[in-house]
Amino acid sequence: MKFLHSHFHWPRKWKFIGGALALVLCGAVVLHVLHSPAPAVAASVTDWGLSFQTEGAAPIGNATAEALKEYDAYYVGDTTQPVIYLTFDAGYESGDTAAILDALKKHQAPACFFVVSNYIESAPDLIKRMVAEGHLVGNHTSTHPDMSQIADAAAFEKELRGVEEQFQALTGQELPKFYRPPQGKYSEENLKQAKALGYTTVFWSLAYVDWYADNQPTAEQAFEKLIPRIHNGAIVLLHSTSHTNAQILDELLTRYEQMGYRFGSLTELTANP
Repeated sequence: MKFLHSHFHWPRKWKFIGGALALVLCGAVVLHVLHSPAPAVAASVTDWGLSFQTEGAAPIGNATAEALKEYDAYYVGDTTQPVIYLTFDAGYESGDTAAILDALKKHQAPACFFVVSNYIESAPDLIKRMVAEGHLVGNHTSTHPDMSQIADAAAFEKELRGVEEQFQALTGQELPKFYRPPQGKYSEENLKQAKALGYTTVFWSLAYVDWYADNQPTAEQAFEKLIPRIHNGAIVLLHSTSHTNAQILDELLTRYEQMGYRFGSLTELTANP
C-alpha cells in the first residue's frame, strides 16, 4: 500500500522546518492507517492520510466518508460519478498562479483556492481574478497553525474570521464557507467547531509531493502519480506554488477529460449532501 499525507507550504526560508515536519507527519500517518480499516472520526488529534489499494478506485481515508459527513466534512465526492473537484492550497504566491488560472479557464474547470491571510495581502489581483473567473476562494486560516492544538473555540474562530474579513474587504463578497485544515491536522473537536461556524471541511483523496520549491517533480513524475490514482468523485489537492503544476495543468486536465471525467465545483458537495 502507498500512503500520501499532507504538506507544509510556507515561503522558501522556512522549507527546512517544513520538510522536517512533513517527515514526522508522514511517519505518523503510516503508523495510524497501516493494516487498519478506515475508522470513524477519532476523538483524539489525527493527521489526514490515505491508503491507495486499487488503481482507479477512491483511497481509504483514516476516517470514513460517512463519519466525516456528520460534521459537514468531505475527502471524496460521489464515487459513482466521473467528476473531479480541483483544489489548490495557496500559502504564498510564487508566480505560477496566473498560468494555473489560464489552464483552468481554457478547460472551463472550476477550482477552489484555499488561501491564508498573507496571500490575500500579497496577491489581491489574483484573488480578484479567481472570483471574476468563477472559482471559489476557501479558508486555509489566517496564520497556518496546527489547528488541532487549538481547543478554545474563540481562538479557532479567530483564525477563520481573519481570512473572511480580509476577503470581504477586498472583494465586497462573503468568503465561501469551505475550510481546509493546515497540514491536514485535525481533531473531532475541530470538525465540530468548523461546522458550528457554518463551514464545510475539505480534505482530499488525491495529492502528490509538489510543494518543495527547490525540488520540483518532473512532468513525468507528476503524471505517474496523478493519472493512475484518479477516480470518481476525487478531490484533488495541488499547490499553486508548484512550477510543475503550472506547466502540466493544461495537459493534465486534457488527459482527465479524455478519460471521461468532468470538473465540478465543491458547491456540489453541499448541494447534494
